[in-house]
Amino acid sequence: MRICKRVAIAVWTSLIASGLLQPCLAKTDLTAESGRIIALSSAGKYREALPLAQAMVASLEATSNKRELAAALTNLGQVQASLGRDAEAEPISKRALALYEAALGLDSVEIAPALNNLAALYQRQQRYAEAEPLFKRALSIREKAFGAGHPDVGQALNNLATLYERQDRHGDAEPLFKRALAIYRKAVGNESAPAATLLNNLGQLTKSDGRLAEAEPLIRQSLAIRETLLGADHPDVARSLNNLADLKQRQQRYDDAAPLFVRALSIREHALGPDHPDTVAALNNLAGLYQAAGRNSDALPLVDRTVQRGQAQPKVALPVLFAAGRDGSLPAGKAFDGAIDVLQRSAQSQAASAVDKLAVRLAAGNDRLAELVRRDQDLAAESETLDKAIIAAVTRPARQRDLAAEKRDKARVAAVAAERVGLRAALAREFPDFAALSNPLPLNLSEIQPLLADGEALVAFAVLDHSCFVLAITRDGFDWQQIPRGAAALARDVVRFRRGLAPGAVTEGAARSDLFDLAVASELYTTLLAPVEALTKDKRSLLIVPAAALTALPFHLLVTEPPAQAVPDAVTGYRDAAWLLRRQAVSVLPSLGSLKALRGTARGDRGGKAMVGFGDPVFDPTRTGAPPTGAAKQAARNIATLAYTDFWRGAGVDRAQLARALPQLPDTADELNAIAGDLGVAPSDVHLGIDASETTVKRAPLTDYRIVYFATHGLVAGDVKGIAEPSLALSLPAVPSALDDGLLTASEVAQLKLNADFVVLSACNTIAGDRPGAEALSGLARAFFYAGARALLVTHWAVDSAAATRLMTDTFHRLKDSPTIGRSEALRRAMLAVLDDRSSPASAYPSVWAAFLLLGETEVR
Repeated sequence: MRICKRVAIAVWTSLIASGLLQPCLAKTDLTAESGRIIALSSAGKYREALPLAQAMVASLEATSNKRELAAALTNLGQVQASLGRDAEAEPISKRALALYEAALGLDSVEIAPALNNLAALYQRQQRYAEAEPLFKRALSIREKAFGAGHPDVGQALNNLATLYERQDRHGDAEPLFKRALAIYRKAVGNESAPAATLLNNLGQLTKSDGRLAEAEPLIRQSLAIRETLLGADHPDVARSLNNLADLKQRQQRYDDAAPLFVRALSIREHALGPDHPDTVAALNNLAGLYQAAGRNSDALPLVDRTVQRGQAQPKVALPVLFAAGRDGSLPAGKAFDGAIDVLQRSAQSQAASAVDKLAVRLAAGNDRLAELVRRDQDLAAESETLDKAIIAAVTRPARQRDLAAEKRDKARVAAVAAERVGLRAALAREFPDFAALSNPLPLNLSEIQPLLADGEALVAFAVLDHSCFVLAITRDGFDWQQIPRGAAALARDVVRFRRGLAPGAVTEGAARSDLFDLAVASELYTTLLAPVEALTKDKRSLLIVPAAALTALPFHLLVTEPPAQAVPDAVTGYRDAAWLLRRQAVSVLPSLGSLKALRGTARGDRGGKAMVGFGDPVFDPTRTGAPPTGAAKQAARNIATLAYTDFWRGAGVDRAQLARALPQLPDTADELNAIAGDLGVAPSDVHLGIDASETTVKRAPLTDYRIVYFATHGLVAGDVKGIAEPSLALSLPAVPSALDDGLLTASEVAQLKLNADFVVLSACNTIAGDRPGAEALSGLARAFFYAGARALLVTHWAVDSAAATRLMTDTFHRLKDSPTIGRSEALRRAMLAVLDDRSSPASAYPSVWAAFLLLGETEVR
């Protein structure tokens, strides 16, 4: 169960206020300084606490008191984590834990806060498997030290239960929440803040399970306690009101839910201000209720407010705007503009990790861009700290609040926001390429249409929980339709669609149920593209902006007419299917805004050399034995894009484990050599084995080449949000350095200088990871475009080596002979040549000819 960072902060602060969760700051013998750190942290003033915590650690480093140093490190780690600096907090917290264990033994109760801190850090990063044993150990230590009925045991039970609830492990979470509730009721009474929090947690869990009648009294009890203890206008009361209203909405008791949502919105507007994210969330909640109740005219002004703030929830805003455009409440063009604005803003976070990493690197410079980036980073950090302080302040009892300080903080938040607007304008004016990468402004319809050629149609998707939308734009028209298929249903559809697309799927004795199903491909065309085909069918080229599970869908393999047989009797029967590829060239854009980034600025002359290639990197020099040949080579290549979660250890990647896990790719040397020979590439421009390294890539004059070819494995960020970046695995050096650690990350790609028509990412399924909806490519794609690539050639699955070589050489030949046909059309013709090759019956099967996809600019300009 994922929650956004700001919501997580609010929940965290609420738990602190209730006594269920403490910042886990430790007192050292330097009581005055540690007291100041604790007081500042409790007030949300983490930036003020940070230098004090750092100074305390520095003063204790030279002493022999491991216990005191461990406590100081615990404080520093928690302050860093509260500032969102998990990469810095993790090693500090680990060191504190190690020192505690050395000084006090493994079972000391003083270790429990350090365990909780590290576990909470992992939980925020969705590293649940690493968090669970730490929370369990903290619980066991406290039970042994205090007995089963101590409030600290209740806190540990709630921590572990919350971890389970985030993973939808409700059967594991519920008895722990109940135990914790019983402990707190006995220790501090039925009407206590911890009891209210646990009642709310149990109510939310049972509500998520659909046990609405059981959930309602729990949530009502929590609300009543909070109103009594905190007052009717407290933000925690608003949270309980929101939870109760959501329950009523699930019961379709809309008239009962509406006043609860209205009251929650009023409380948040008064306590937090009209622009606070929690207030905007309340606006979305109320608008969603009105939409569900059929009160679209009431929902529309609320949606308009959220759209204007750039914080509309697609699941609420898109249905409201769609209905308003249909019933005339809004002009059709205005409703459509609102929809594409919502769509673009909701997609901007997909490559945020890569952009953040790039910004960190750029800020280290000493030029004008570095100055602007550093200032924007400082303001962003200040805004987040102020936000935490405001939330912490309004959750305190009235007698403890400093209203003047809260007013100053809110005014400063507004001033910071205004300054950041000015900074972004300066970045857009002075450094448009960086602005397009880091904070692309949404395009409206009148800006998109002139960027399209007469023969092009752009089709974008928004995938929601229970439905999705398809939006189509041509140079002189637009249309959008609602599709009654939600995210889960589409993910299942894509899994069914991709069955039978792995290399070697057509083998002797293969079951028909394991082969590619043309009927499924036809059904998906009817679902996804047929609703807008009146606008798009006659265009020679489709530009697709997919979302969620659709990132793993090779659209060119959709079938436009119902097939005579779902699975042909003979493999050659696939040749006669009504493939979309026969009608139109298909390419993918990573976002709507990328169209302007790719086409809005003039490009310099193309590189003078044909190609530079990097392949068959060395991952583990200690491996021995003869290199694989034949089928073994292909088996080594047939590996899914890997997730960092499999190799993440502490603050970095465990390269020893990575080296053992990555199969060598000897066939990629054959592929690169064959293409290089066909294109007349000098041997010195093909870098294989140990030479296929980061050092070689970074020192190569890449602007000289029209094609930059990587034949290697890809790693995706997985669930380590905000830390790991999508990367290409190159030869792993014996001694990693800042220049060369074996992983070419997205932020490092963005700092390369390219002038390439194509960047080819071969050897792994680089388009969408190992499951539908995985964001394997978005960060890398944006980074390559920023570096100067016009288009990427990527693969949906590990393609047969001979087919890859043939498809690539044919594509490049066609562009060389007829450069005006466009990149996607050249790839389309190369695919059709393989499909229609009657000398090879197996070539008709789609896994042979359809793996490659063009991402980015389709035209040669």
